[in-house]
Amino acid sequence: MTVSSRRRMHWITEVLLVVVIALVVAALIRAFVAQVFYIPSGSMEDTLHEDDWIVVSKLTTTLGTVERGDVVVFADPGDWLDVTASSNPVRQALEFVGIAPDSAEGDLVKRVIGVGGDSVRCCNSDGQVEVNGIPLDENYVYPGDEPSDAPAGCSGEFEITVPNGYLWVMGDHRSVSSDSRCQEDLLRFVPDDLVRGRAVAVVWPFANWDLLSRPESFDSIS
Repeated sequence: MTVSSRRRMHWITEVLLVVVIALVVAALIRAFVAQVFYIPSGSMEDTLHEDDWIVVSKLTTTLGTVERGDVVVFADPGDWLDVTASSNPVRQALEFVGIAPDSAEGDLVKRVIGVGGDSVRCCNSDGQVEVNGIPLDENYVYPGDEPSDAPAGCSGEFEITVPNGYLWVMGDHRSVSSDSRCQEDLLRFVPDDLVRGRAVAVVWPFANWDLLSRPESFDSIS
């Protein structure tokens, strides 16, 4: 092997090593720190829009707890949606290393309204959702929707107690969101351990860029 060939081989080896390290780091970040998802539906409008890309923090589940008001991505707790994940191997590989955003079609994106032990009902005499007797000022609900609006087959009126270790979730676009209101028995609730993480920002398209904070109306609930 000539000197030129050895140099070329050395350069190729270095490039491959850098690529492998970068892919490993990206996969570790995706698994433990943050992950990008894209939104396939309008169930969280106007907070999230169809085809938005969002950053989801994994630290919420690894170092902290999910709180009322958080927008979370979670695994389907029991055939809430009749969808399947992408079977394209290239797409799956790009999602795994974090180059492509994960489709939320295999997961769901909703807002946490109640956590384990909470009493949640809709609605009081003013048409508001209450958590532990405290009415929510839900200024995030889709314009024109009422807090009690629900798709066909789902209940807009309810009064439940969230079991420990579970969450009660609802979409911001109440009239089209398939969520806890649309299920029965224990399947109405999302197990804590199915939460992928908390949505912290919309990053694409640039016109929709926004940081996602917890609404102040949840601060007074204990």
